[in-house]
Amino acid sequence: MSQKLFFLLCVSSVLVACGGGSSNSGGSANTTPPGNNPPNLAAGIDARPVNASCLAPPRGSVSTSVTVTEVFAPLNFLQPVAMLQPAAQNTRWFVLEKGGRVRVFDSNLNTGAFDTDFIDLTAISVVNTASEGGLLGMAFHPDFATNGQAFLSWTEGSNPTVSVIARFTSLDGGQTLDPGSRSDVITINQDFANHNGGHLAFGPDGYLYIGLGDGGSADDPFDRAQDTTNLLGAMLRIDVDSGVPYAIPGGANGNPFAANAMCPADHSSATSCPEIYAWGLRNPWRWSFDRASGDLWLGDVGQGAFEEIDRIELGGNYGWDCREGLIGHGSAALSCPAATGLINPVHVYDRSQGVSVTGGFVYRGAAIPSLVGSYVFGDFSSGTIWRLFDDGSGGFAVEPLAVTNLSIASFAEDNAGELYVVSLSGSLHSIVPDAGSGGGSV
Repeated sequence: MSQKLFFLLCVSSVLVACGGGSSNSGGSANTTPPGNNPPNLAAGIDARPVNASCLAPPRGSVSTSVTVTEVFAPLNFLQPVAMLQPAAQNTRWFVLEKGGRVRVFDSNLNTGAFDTDFIDLTAISVVNTASEGGLLGMAFHPDFATNGQAFLSWTEGSNPTVSVIARFTSLDGGQTLDPGSRSDVITINQDFANHNGGHLAFGPDGYLYIGLGDGGSADDPFDRAQDTTNLLGAMLRIDVDSGVPYAIPGGANGNPFAANAMCPADHSSATSCPEIYAWGLRNPWRWSFDRASGDLWLGDVGQGAFEEIDRIELGGNYGWDCREGLIGHGSAALSCPAATGLINPVHVYDRSQGVSVTGGFVYRGAAIPSLVGSYVFGDFSSGTIWRLFDDGSGGFAVEPLAVTNLSIASFAEDNAGELYVVSLSGSLHSIVPDAGSGGGSV
């Protein structure tokens, strides 16, 4: 990152903060960042904003300069929310559209046409796209090449809205998913239209992980995230290759409540849910496993003060709604005074930097050597992209990589470890080395 880019980022951060006050989470339109309303520009501020996150890189760190450049420009997407490839299959990309379609196209950058859609959920489900709902996640089974299975996450219905995790199977060698093969794995009733989370992925242990928000509205009104007798506000982990529709990972590294009865969709369990891997999350918006270490990195969207990056551990409690970031939350759950062992985020940033974090990936590609081992993430609203890296003292330092005009809905990682950005406004972008000296922006 050049000194010029660093200066511009700091100045722009202060200008953004001086333009409006903090935001509170509630219902939102389809183009609103996950878990937050836009800042109230009429509210003003009462004091000069604290800009603690905009710090120069640690002395001696390797500066990284990148460019974010549009790819697959001839293709048109309607509110894309995710982009992925099956393992060891490099010739195709799969892009999820919020409305319920999974678009497929050739990975050749010169491609100008889509293949047949992988699946269109609207043929079998009334996909509820209100607020933060819609098609939110997809995960290829590790043995997709042989069993043709993929798992989709979406919201459907109303009163209540229901989050669905379902298994589908391809009957044509992986070209498409058969809509008639739908087999629901987990369903969860949502309290409100936002904070659905919905991302899912297989971990290096072969289990399916599912990230869920706290059920929505503001302030976690039903205290879901600190209550482990329901599935909301948590990271779940299940074994989809054992049992019907799944089994619970047990043993020495099993889920913390593995011995209990499985939890129903309506939050009526009297015991802690065995599906839970970790809890205390507000709205996990994109998370990933480091392909080298297996560590699970997650972006958790804040309420009105701080966004946070967490490293998720088995049995961990990440604090919401006892606190937001590192500060106490004014509407904390009644159980919070007795809560112990809350795990701190590895990084927080305030409203001078952005209002809705989008988690990314630890870079393991080859094109940008100085970025290897850094966790790359961004903000939906400000369009800023940062990296976190080891500060040499047991913590992490942060460095801005690029200022963009993108509505960053997701990052993506190809099978070679190179990174991409998905903009909800309809475009795809790659993160590449910057040939110039001024950092990257679009």
